[in-house]
Amino acid sequence: MTQSTDAGVQTVLENMETIVASEGGSLEFISFEDAQLVVKYIKGVNEECPECVPDHTMVQMLMESSLTIYAPHVSSVELR
Repeated sequence: MTQSTDAGVQTVLENMETIVASEGGSLEFISFEDAQLVVKYIKGVNEECPECVPDHTMVQMLMESSLTIYAPHVSSVELR
């Protein structure tokens, strides 16, 4: 994952990467401009527990929630 120069954003990305990686997924930092964070989410696969793999909506909600704590200056998240 490419890093953000913003420490709060980077903390959220690292925390979320840990969560999605546990189910085989990954995050790719794309950009952070004008208070908008753009991230690509590659969903993992868990054949034994498909419902354990977070979908895009869940990842976006978790990121937005974490950003309010670690990087409140982020106004929006675009998850691709």
